[in-house]
Amino acid sequence: MAIVLNKPLAIESPAFANNKLIPGKYTYVGSNVNPALFISSIPNGTKSLALIVDYPDAPAGTFDHWIMWNIPVINIIGENSAPGVQGKNGKGENKYLGPCTPSGTSHYNFKVYALNTRLNLPIGADKISLLKAMDLHILASGGLIGLFKK
Repeated sequence: MAIVLNKPLAIESPAFANNKLIPGKYTYVGSNVNPALFISSIPNGTKSLALIVDYPDAPAGTFDHWIMWNIPVINIIGENSAPGVQGKNGKGENKYLGPCTPSGTSHYNFKVYALNTRLNLPIGADKISLLKAMDLHILASGGLIGLFKK
């Protein structure tokens, strides 16, 4: 049975506006800590949140910077925090990996999903496993795009 999506989640960061530059502190060449994210319009019935941060402009194809699930239903993911279970990023590490563009300006997608369940995934699962586990459980989703320029 398909889940009907509510209005989109609203995702914001006090560190950068949508389609604006991500400050160096949150990049691989800076402190390499995640920026705070503010989440609103979480629908009733949400049991957990999931997060995917990826880089679709990567030369070898989309690169995953942060994968997390079973985040409690919260409105703030704090700076330099991981309130859920972290999965494997593109380097095979279970942590946030800040933007690191080889050249030019690149886009980084911060996507949050409201789920009607908690997920039963092993620590270190990858984005493909997360997307499969979320299938038919997404109540709403939203995104924020950050830019990084080298």
